[in-house]
Amino acid sequence: MTIVNNPEIIQGVLSIRKETDHLFMNLLENAPFNIGKNKLYEGVAGNLVAYACKLSFQFGFDGFVAFTAKTKLINHYETSLGAYHFGKGRMIIETHAAKILVEKYFKT
Repeated sequence: MTIVNNPEIIQGVLSIRKETDHLFMNLLENAPFNIGKNKLYEGVAGNLVAYACKLSFQFGFDGFVAFTAKTKLINHYETSLGAYHFGKGRMIIETHAAKILVEKYFKT
């Protein structure tokens, strides 16, 4: 992900794969300067997840996106993304939460 006025600088990256009925996020990373209290831009990770949700709708998967979270981030993802944790760090974003994210980050 880059920004319009500075397309040379990567703000964050997302790796996804298409499964039979959902998208799976293999990797989601913010640039080092977009992590922590003094981050340059807020919402980079949320924007990338919303993009995955948008693609999931486009592929006919009703917004379903799955990923494996680091243990310390599970509560954060439940709160900020509306994701559900169903064991061993495995999480899923279902249709309702996906719609909210897409509407928040992709104004149409």
